[in-house]
Amino acid sequence: MRAPTASCGPSAGKGARPECRLEGDWTLRALAPRADEFRRLLARAGHDASWKLDGITRLDSFGATLLWHAWREQWPQDLSADDELREVIGRIEATAAEPLPEPRSFTLADAVVVLGAALLGFAHHLAGFVRLAGQLCLDLAYLLRHPRDWPVREISANLYKVGAKATPVAALVGFLIGVVLSYLSALQLQAFGADIYIVNILGLGIVRELGPVLVSVLVAGRSGSAMTAQLGVMRVTEELDALSAMGISRTTRLVLPKVVALTIAMPLLVLWTSAVALFGGMVSAWVQLDLGFGFFLDTLPRVVPVANLYIGIAKGAVFGLSIALVACHFGLRVRPNTESLSANTTASVVSAITVVILIDAVFAIATRSIGVPG
Repeated sequence: MRAPTASCGPSAGKGARPECRLEGDWTLRALAPRADEFRRLLARAGHDASWKLDGITRLDSFGATLLWHAWREQWPQDLSADDELREVIGRIEATAAEPLPEPRSFTLADAVVVLGAALLGFAHHLAGFVRLAGQLCLDLAYLLRHPRDWPVREISANLYKVGAKATPVAALVGFLIGVVLSYLSALQLQAFGADIYIVNILGLGIVRELGPVLVSVLVAGRSGSAMTAQLGVMRVTEELDALSAMGISRTTRLVLPKVVALTIAMPLLVLWTSAVALFGGMVSAWVQLDLGFGFFLDTLPRVVPVANLYIGIAKGAVFGLSIALVACHFGLRVRPNTESLSANTTASVVSAITVVILIDAVFAIATRSIGVPG
């Protein structure tokens, strides 16, 4: 490959046209590192220059397009080039003369097709999700009859990964959320002289609603994506096929331990995060409103019925079960390529968070008259 060169400047003789001499390979591969430099140089030469292309050894469509744009889509009056180069540039001229195709308008039929595809895709996911849940029920029925086959070690390992290892980040996020919520509430309550009601706001908000949802979003992004990626990598490396060939149930050994571990770990994480968030709120209330820790702890059980704690724990268990099922569902759908792995991991996180919010809305409606002070 010969490096492309271009020298443009005034030619000898008074009144002569500026001369631009090109040499080397004018191809995409050769021009790409200095394309902007050549584009500026050719633009400065101008259309009226005398163009000498005899030194060009190779010319592809990219180099021809570069010249054609520099010539402002017109053949220069003084051009020295052989027939082969003229033919390549001529093809660019013919292509540029063709009008661009009109963009196709979005019709009602297209809307029906898009809607139908979305509904079919949702139905396909729902059928796979129900099939996975049904298989898990069958595995549980089998394990209840054969207690020695329970994957205790796998459950313990998953419990450590999704529960114990998540406590530091859950505590940090919970503490900061508690501080922020308490600080913003204190600013409003001070204006009305209702400082003591910050205990009610923090207690109900964190224990009943914010704690479970916050932990669920955190776990969906951290543990849910990890579950999907693990199953997806096993699909890419054909480990899932190897398990099937050996007669080992992948739902019993891979899916069930994840579902059981996250269902157990989530209520504990909800309790832990809610406690740390309340502590952050207590610190902020003490700084902003001068409310002592003793007053906060004495008032909290009286203004926040214990039913709210039970609702938060129940939410945690249901959210954990849902996140694990969604993560495993998308993990088992991964095709043996990296693009499918990344797409299903992203879809797993988005779907898990959406499912959590939907279930939270159902909880809010079903428990609207439970645990709310009159």
